[in-house]
Amino acid sequence: MEPPKSESTPEKSTSEAPATVSSAFPPSGCCTNCGGPTISEPPPLASFPEMSPPPNYRPIRAPAINLPHNSQAIILSPVPHAEHVPVVTPPYQFETPVKRIHSPDDIRRFQESASCKNFLGFVVSLSESIRGQKISDPCHISPTVAAIVSILETLLQWIDEIPPAQQSARYGNVSFRSWHERLGERGETLILEFLPEEFKGSRIEIVPYFLDSFGNSSRIDYGTGHETNFAAWLYCLARMGIVKEEDYHGLVARVFVKYLELMRKLQMVYCLEPAGSHGVWGLDDYHFLPFIFGSSQLIDHKYMKPKSIHNDDILENFSSEYMYLSCIAFVKKVKKGLFAEHSPLLDDISGVPNWKKVNSGLLKMYKVEVLEKVPIMQHFLFGWLIKWEE
Repeated sequence: MEPPKSESTPEKSTSEAPATVSSAFPPSGCCTNCGGPTISEPPPLASFPEMSPPPNYRPIRAPAINLPHNSQAIILSPVPHAEHVPVVTPPYQFETPVKRIHSPDDIRRFQESASCKNFLGFVVSLSESIRGQKISDPCHISPTVAAIVSILETLLQWIDEIPPAQQSARYGNVSFRSWHERLGERGETLILEFLPEEFKGSRIEIVPYFLDSFGNSSRIDYGTGHETNFAAWLYCLARMGIVKEEDYHGLVARVFVKYLELMRKLQMVYCLEPAGSHGVWGLDDYHFLPFIFGSSQLIDHKYMKPKSIHNDDILENFSSEYMYLSCIAFVKKVKKGLFAEHSPLLDDISGVPNWKKVNSGLLKMYKVEVLEKVPIMQHFLFGWLIKWEE
């Protein structure tokens, strides 16, 4: 990623500016074909509207790389489907993972590979495992899932032990570097405690994914690339058979929920900046996966619809049970002003008729806007468990 720029939002050229919401959703009382006046309501769109332009509010800092949103690619992209994770067998050939993606050609090679399809299929499987379930619903908790939750609780405790430094800068508290330094010193030991003996050698490959799951200590930032590394770490455990398909519900409802709690605390206490490209404008400055998992939770819910995010009573009473609502509540807590201005894409999505369409749209968006973006994936690692296919 490019180093941080100044805090002022850079101007975007006319050719780069994404289409406005109004181009996809004609105002009520206008013809959807010619734009002329009419008394009928426009029909609902079958897919997500065009991407909204960047919000009017000034973010923590400008994104280092402003890429135009390719909404057409998202609409035309097929909905990703769940895949079984192929479990590795001896002889094991663990290796130190390295970066392989440097250009759009590398992205194309990656997206056509079995590694990409299977990793994305793993994310879809996690999403399906929580479908129609509340966070508090009973789920299978294996010793491995319990151990990972315990590790994340330990990382949460470190935040209390390493208070933020007194500094004039509002964002990027330098104490995060001390927290991250401790992670580097003790992270491998924490992982070795639950790894089966035959997989101890995997630490050279899986520890780098884990250490890069919680933000960058130099830039003091965090984004969807780091979140993807955490999912990749869980995927590596699935590749080794350390977590199994019956653990997926627990991975989302227990592990990922705890990870989200940890990251929010890190963001708030150490004032982490959004990583370079912001992932997706207006969705969330930091996260993507909880919106996918959270929308799956709400599929076929009797009462709550996508538009329910505008009901503060619903957010207050149900955000502890549904990740999507939790994310919306958190956004409203940390951002001021009109929701439609500071989170235009989330506001657009609230107009989608049902949660199944929201979930499928977000899965397609994750593929196009995260896994196919060089600024994010240039930091992704490839080893033996997640192969780079020549």
